[in-house]
Amino acid sequence: MTEKSTKSHNIGLNVTAAQKECIDKNCPFHGTLPVRGHIITGVVASKKMQHSIVVKREYMHLIPKYDRYERRTSMYSAHCPPCLEVAVGDKIRIAECRPLSKTISFVAIEKI
Repeated sequence: MTEKSTKSHNIGLNVTAAQKECIDKNCPFHGTLPVRGHIITGVVASKKMQHSIVVKREYMHLIPKYDRYERRTSMYSAHCPPCLEVAVGDKIRIAECRPLSKTISFVAIEKI
């Protein structure tokens, strides 16, 4: 039997690797999940799922007719590896990855 290495590896982004070790195969630092594409910063809105979180992102959208901005919100479901200890209300950075389920295509990479 071969043992899995718990050593973290570089994911190609300028983020600090998680100090705690985990054996999650969908962890970008200790598993085999590659990250690519969009990087989004938001606030953890919910943590009721197992190993998954809901991240809320607020942004301003211009309405050209009135030359005014309106506040909009987007919710993203993301995988949260056990090595990142997050709570509701934490500011977090998520990165795009391959689809892990029907709604999850992002993974948490850093707690800000």
